[in-house]
Amino acid sequence: MQLGVNVPNFGPGTDPGVLRDWARTVEGLGYDLLMVSDHVAVTPDVARQYPEPFHEPFTTLSWLAAVTTRLRLGTTVLVMPYRHPLLVARMAGNLDRLSGGRLVLGVGVGWAQQEFAALGVPFTRRGRMTDQYLDDLRRAWQDGGYGPTASVPIWIGGNSDAAVRRAIRLDAPWHPLNNTVPWLRSAVERHSLPGFAPRIALRLTTAPVDDLARPAGVGTLEQVLGDLEELRRLGAESVVLDPYDGDPEETRRPRAAWQALATVADHWRTTA
Repeated sequence: MQLGVNVPNFGPGTDPGVLRDWARTVEGLGYDLLMVSDHVAVTPDVARQYPEPFHEPFTTLSWLAAVTTRLRLGTTVLVMPYRHPLLVARMAGNLDRLSGGRLVLGVGVGWAQQEFAALGVPFTRRGRMTDQYLDDLRRAWQDGGYGPTASVPIWIGGNSDAAVRRAIRLDAPWHPLNNTVPWLRSAVERHSLPGFAPRIALRLTTAPVDDLARPAGVGTLEQVLGDLEELRRLGAESVVLDPYDGDPEETRRPRAAWQALATVADHWRTTA
């Protein structure tokens, strides 16, 4: 099972130098995958969680491809209805080729109603648009001329039954976001999934978190390692750790997140 990191590509402390340091740290610690988020119009509903500057994901990953050599690079998740599928096919395909085949394209339907309105995209049709756009994207790649070195892996993000059905229809890994291990176990056992690549939190605590609603990745080192082991038993091919705790000021202090990632990486290697 591979481990990845969701790196903040937003917030007051995030600039090109910090993004470079994040990438070199993640790669240096031995992680397999670096992923970033996606928003186009940072409307008030977005800004409450993910304030400016917000670095566009394809541009950001192109920058990070140039300062890394081994890391796979991806989106968690690209909001599929925001861009024409042929534009996504071109940008993703070119990025995959320029990075030496390292792209993972995680996609989702989106949630920010004000952002959809700002972009003139109908919020209530986002699921149907995502399905159609994914079909168009794959067709563009199959027809050639859009640049990927091979078939770019697509992960289907989201926690809904619709996201699970989308992953099964497309024969793509399901990429659920930030939930509990029991919830993930139940979802995996209820469905015959083509793949499973969850994103979970990373919050190390000094005392055990005794709460039935404890999110995966939150707790002592032993609890977090236990969560990773359980996800591996459930068939996860990759797990993406998200050290961002919702406070934009954290982006000014990345060393705490780097230390947590180093701790998990060191102990996971000795137990995996």
